[in-house]
Amino acid sequence: MCDMIDSQSAEKISRMKKLRRTLSESFSRIALKKEDSSFDEICVTKMSTRNCQGMDSVIKPLDTIPEDKKVRVQRTQSSFDPFEKPANQVKRVHSENNACINFKSSSAGKESPKVRRHSSPSSPTSPKFGKADSYEKLEKLGEGSYATVYKGKSKVNGKLVALKVIRLQEEEGTPFTAIREASLLKGLKHANIVLLHDIIHTKETLTLVFEYVHTDLCQYMDKHPGGLHPENVKLFLFQLLRGLSYIHQRYILHRDLKPQNLLISDTGELKLADFGLARAKSVPSHTYSNEVVTLWYRPPDVLLGSTEYSTCLDMWGVGCIFVEMIQGVAAFPGMKDIQDQLERIFLVLGTPNEDTWPGVHSLPHFKPERFTQYSPKSLRQAWNKLSYVNHAEDLASKLLQCFPKNRLSAQAALSHEYFSDLPPRLWELTDMSSIFTVPNVRLQAETGESMRVFGKNNSYGKGVSNSKH
Repeated sequence: MCDMIDSQSAEKISRMKKLRRTLSESFSRIALKKEDSSFDEICVTKMSTRNCQGMDSVIKPLDTIPEDKKVRVQRTQSSFDPFEKPANQVKRVHSENNACINFKSSSAGKESPKVRRHSSPSSPTSPKFGKADSYEKLEKLGEGSYATVYKGKSKVNGKLVALKVIRLQEEEGTPFTAIREASLLKGLKHANIVLLHDIIHTKETLTLVFEYVHTDLCQYMDKHPGGLHPENVKLFLFQLLRGLSYIHQRYILHRDLKPQNLLISDTGELKLADFGLARAKSVPSHTYSNEVVTLWYRPPDVLLGSTEYSTCLDMWGVGCIFVEMIQGVAAFPGMKDIQDQLERIFLVLGTPNEDTWPGVHSLPHFKPERFTQYSPKSLRQAWNKLSYVNHAEDLASKLLQCFPKNRLSAQAALSHEYFSDLPPRLWELTDMSSIFTVPNVRLQAETGESMRVFGKNNSYGKGVSNSKH
């Protein structure tokens, strides 16, 4: 009897050791997978709720998600890869978690799958994706607490890239934000989301290889103070909403929208970046942190301690960025603390109560006696330039709602009258198509300057400190 128990225990321990080895190697496989994959082949994940107004036809409430989708986030992958090896060399099948990669040789029995996997179309010394020596560092763009970003060049195809080098501590391992950013970005493929080209994992570092983008919206606004050209504001906002609608429909929250995290290419293409705080919410959860989003762009419900938020969190940030692009100054530039930030919000939108915000009294940090009682103002009283642009004030007011459920969704905002003078073809574009492929869609020169005047430092994510907020 004892022998049988010992045998079962040994077998169980063996299985556990095998599982442990599999888990410890799982992240490295991301890099291995990139050896034979394109810079452009990325899949998708899902996240969101329909708590925001106008999302009923697009996003289902979390508690009505089918059971099979609650278990895991669905991922799909493009079937075409311009960098893929010829079909007579390798046929790859990826499982959803990349734990299983099967290789099929064109000449059965002549070469093992293992040998074929590491083969190269040219020579064994040719640069490959997933290898550190496949990229040349050109200059440092920024450095932060755990990561350094370099401008680089790919030796595989000659493209400029941004290399986010994350330092690994033996006792701490890979920073969780880096793991989360990599796992989410490898599944997102959209013209208005920064593209993760490659992942390189060594004992000392984890390097995320992004497409190189010249500047960000913060630097662009610094170059053109006093508010941007109204037509450029409209195109930037349209692209921001387009990218957010894409991730929200895939059940992903960004959770850190601010101008520094919106990259701007030399053609004017806006790209969402820094997914270090992003979350894929495939099942209901009440465990989210309220320490998300830079203070100036943090919504009042989160400032008051709410952790039960969804896509509405991102939509408040959109409203703040919209106002800042038009007015030329931050909408709510808190200078002290959370209390000061809330006072600035309530000064414009009015101090909330149970009538204007059902449930506000139940929020952890809401104490009515702590706040001055303000009446709401029209937004043009606070930001006069909103009145210069047709429908701008109405759109801003529907985004900057204290009560989260009243905020417009990204999908609904794209249909707002504010965008009515844009070409209809913009709403028919495929995910990877730039809005600038549509005739007559282009940025206007800002204050007589060419828009090709850029700074060089981009954050590309948490751990790089070069922003002013």
